[in-house]
Amino acid sequence: MSIAVAIPQASRGSFREMWLITLGHSLTHWYPATFYLLLPIIGKELGLSYSQIGLVMTCQYIAGAVANIPGGVLVDTVGRKGVLMATSLFWVGFPYLLMGFAHSYLMLLGCVALVGFGNSLWHPTAIPTLARRFPERMGLVLSLHGMGGNVGDAIAPIFVGALLATLSWRQVVVLNVAPGIVIALLIFVFLGTLQLGARKSAASSEPTQSLRSYFSGVPALLRNRGLVLLSTSSAFRSMTQNALLTFLPVFLAYELHYSPFWVGACMFALQTAGFAASPVAGHLSDRMGRKSVMMTSMAMTAVVLVFMALAGKSLAFVFFVAILGFFLYAIRPVMQAWLLETTPRNMGGTSIGVLFGAQALGSSIGPLLGGLVADRFGLAATFHFLAGTIVAANLFIFFMPRTETAKA
Repeated sequence: MSIAVAIPQASRGSFREMWLITLGHSLTHWYPATFYLLLPIIGKELGLSYSQIGLVMTCQYIAGAVANIPGGVLVDTVGRKGVLMATSLFWVGFPYLLMGFAHSYLMLLGCVALVGFGNSLWHPTAIPTLARRFPERMGLVLSLHGMGGNVGDAIAPIFVGALLATLSWRQVVVLNVAPGIVIALLIFVFLGTLQLGARKSAASSEPTQSLRSYFSGVPALLRNRGLVLLSTSSAFRSMTQNALLTFLPVFLAYELHYSPFWVGACMFALQTAGFAASPVAGHLSDRMGRKSVMMTSMAMTAVVLVFMALAGKSLAFVFFVAILGFFLYAIRPVMQAWLLETTPRNMGGTSIGVLFGAQALGSSIGPLLGGLVADRFGLAATFHFLAGTIVAANLFIFFMPRTETAKA
């Protein structure tokens, strides 16, 4: 029996603060979602193979995997969470501006690596902050935060797809940096300088600790069975998700010959379905338990991927894309809430850092392996491969110990 450390009953967070953090989260997803749509165009301009296209995303997520744990250490030992979130958002958007001036493959890889470093700060900061402020509705609030990511993922492809009808991809990335700068400034002003308006209250202030105290707790955290199983499962789920996001636009553009606008529309359908699923899954996990919701969602994801592979080059393929989004994205907030319930509260940033580091590792491997499979067996074979990775993710959830939250 794994006994979790209860999250303290801090004063209730303001929903204004929650929505601002959620808006910032949407922008951290907006930029990668834009890049997934641009990648087939960049690939053709630079003459990249499927493996080279996969390596672009691998480079980004390897950088994220390397930076996530140091990012978690920074979050757990330093205050100023608003400043960290603003810095992260700016650091995610600015490399895409630099990408507009890239004319070589190596410079492209360098830009996406910078994005990976920037993304590593957001989740270890934002997720534990929201969890502490809404302890009784953690699953729902984290799902709303996740919906922000889905909004960015959904709107960016269709918006940028429309822009690409009249502008070059280099012009698009230059224009695209503006919203990130604006929201980063808002987060800095309202959450960074004011520290969520909570510094005067000891009960609601953000916890910090010395480096010595922090490192004394690291060995016990790394032995936590729930952390190991959830992080490993999440790595396989992210392998599925990011290989899918990398090669689904390529499949639609290269095999089905869709225009950039219709590729964006299909990606919009994928993300919109995930947007609808997230709050439902978060609420149900608060009521029914995390494990049952995650097992059901992952099992259905594997089934839908098989149907996508069988559908081949037909309109049914696009239909299954939308269904896939519902199940694939539903479990993200559930997994985050479950992790925070099974790990010490003063190590929340590091716990989320480990989770997202594992996800980044899976995300880095997935596109490269998917590209190798596509080069060897054809692009459709990649979707069979992804069905296997999501089944592997589900197996680790099956072995998760039962948990109960200790009362304060």
